[in-house]
Amino acid sequence: MNDFIGTYECKIDDKGRIKLPSSLAKQMEVFDDQTLVVKRSVFNNCLEVYPKKSWDKVMTKINSLNRFVKKNVEFIRVFTAGVKAVELDSNSRLQISKDLVVFANLKKDIVITSAGEMFEIWDKIDYEAIINAATLDFASLAEEVMGNINNEDVS
Repeated sequence: MNDFIGTYECKIDDKGRIKLPSSLAKQMEVFDDQTLVVKRSVFNNCLEVYPKKSWDKVMTKINSLNRFVKKNVEFIRVFTAGVKAVELDSNSRLQISKDLVVFANLKKDIVITSAGEMFEIWDKIDYEAIINAATLDFASLAEEVMGNINNEDVS
């Protein structure tokens, strides 16, 4: 399993191109191909970027849903809305489509932050606001989410 590491402040240009920081581009080398999948986040106005192999694992779960159940079909439709497959150009730039730029409210200053097998792209102001709000009661959240995990399982 390969996980991304780091948080980076970057810029997005008027054409929706983001130059990936060299340390993030280097982390991409562990994946066999350079195809990335960019999608809208489910819970926040940010973008999620998956290497194709990580995306394939997500889609395996999605494809196991029974498509004769209406709520499953509705979920799949919204979950995959706006999904784009992209490749880094020769300058390690990622092209973000206009609809995704608008969804994530991306202005000039952005933040790319690791999130396990994928990374997120945020407008810098939105990222700072959500991080500041989350830190208010992060101890309680950490206890609720991680408190029942046996320490032996985490190592």
